[in-house]
Amino acid sequence: VPRMSVVASYVYKDGKRVREAPLTDEGLRLKPGEYLWIGLYEPTTEEFEGLVRRFRLHPLAVEDALSAHQMPKIEVYGGELFIVARTAQKGDDDRILYGETHVFVGSRFVITIRHGSARAHTQLRAQLEASPLQLKHGADFILHGVLDFIVDGYVPIVDEIEDSVLEMEQRALDSFLSRADLKRLFLLRRELLKFSRVLGPMEEVANKLQSLDLPCIDREVRPYFRDVADHVRRVSSRAAALRDILSSVFEVSNLLEQQRQGVITRKLAAWAAILATPTAVAGIYGMNFEHMPELRWVYGYPVVMGLIITICLG
Repeated sequence: VPRMSVVASYVYKDGKRVREAPLTDEGLRLKPGEYLWIGLYEPTTEEFEGLVRRFRLHPLAVEDALSAHQMPKIEVYGGELFIVARTAQKGDDDRILYGETHVFVGSRFVITIRHGSARAHTQLRAQLEASPLQLKHGADFILHGVLDFIVDGYVPIVDEIEDSVLEMEQRALDSFLSRADLKRLFLLRRELLKFSRVLGPMEEVANKLQSLDLPCIDREVRPYFRDVADHVRRVSSRAAALRDILSSVFEVSNLLEQQRQGVITRKLAAWAAILATPTAVAGIYGMNFEHMPELRWVYGYPVVMGLIITICLG
């Protein structure tokens, strides 16, 4: 293959790597007891065509795998499975960046196709190869490893958002949120809502792999998918809790702002009452009547000023 879309292609037997498998008719020929794990990254249609012919992949699944605009799902095509999982990673501006991993699972092969995901499966492959007793289960255990690897990538996202949310909550209590803080608050709420739309279908996929009698999935491996579903459920509950906290932060900030406005209103009302006294006195003595009491009184001015000051201070 001329391009670097083929990340890894190996043949396994009894839980151990046997040899590298070039994407040729000879390289993909399997002996009894062997199975194949091919990892691709954003392959073109031409590059994928050879695998489609070799493993007779269903055209609808192939179309979905190359389009890379799918929500998490699981589909059965004869004796094979096609699984779509959504990867996620935190961007630099509080946004969550999404990718996709499509997995074809047959009785003797696993084909993983990554789109837009920066996390390669190199570390995952090394971890699985370090456990031959589990890897000897075959393709279904590799599928579990891939899904568990993807779900584990969700946890740092929630951890980082949680730190940001708690920081914003403390800032809202210590002072008033600025316009930039409010924009960030609504951005985080929107990103968590989008994230929840991915977590729900991912949990459904794991539950189906755990509970349904699907081809290529042995009964011994089903409990592993329950663990994946539990991980997704915990991440989903944390995301929902963070959305609630962001809503409460906004409400607290709004209440504090209203409280501050109430204090300012009371101060303005108090000053208005204080200024009403000299205004009233000045208005009375500013009338242009010729005969008014106290106009010719020697002590009238200091008495009136003293009275105004006394009332205002009172």
